[in-house]
Order: sequence, then structure tokens, then C-alpha cells
Amino acid sequence: MVDPKLKKKALHRAKIIEGQAKALAKAIETEVYCTELLNQSFSMQKSLKSLDNVLLENHLKSHVTHELGDKGKQDRVVKELLQVFALSNR
Repeated sequence: MVDPKLKKKALHRAKIIEGQAKALAKAIETEVYCTELLNQSFSMQKSLKSLDNVLLENHLKSHVTHELGDKGKQDRVVKELLQVFALSNR
């Protein structure tokens, strides 16, 4: 089960990452200065982490919360777990 809003967000982020990867490959081929390559690579890594957050949010809101049962507590639990995940990726 996929939340349509989160699916749209994940696909958008994946397409951004795809564009970043193509731009990085072209920059490598044309021998762009190393620090610029690193900046592009770091930007891609940040984008991937952002995509990870969206994928985790969907998993928590769909699969995990289904198992939790109490709808009133689900949003709070999901928010707390996303915050912990975000801190672990710094």
C-alpha cells in the first residue's frame, strides 16, 4: 500500500537524483575540477537521504501503522521515528 502523495514525492526525488547522476557523469567525462565533482556527489547523497526519509515515512504510515492499530497514536509515533531516523543520518 503506497500513499499517493508520498509516491509522487518519492518519484519526483528519484527523477532529481537521476538528473544529478547524469550531470555528475558528464562532469567527470569533461574533467570538471575535483571539488566541483565532490560538491555534486555530496548533493546527490543528500538527495538520496531525503528520498530515504520519504520511503521510510511511507513504510511507517502504511505497513507499520497498520500493525499498531490505534489511529490516534500513529501520527505521533511515525513523526517520532522519522525524527530519530533523520538524526541518525547526519
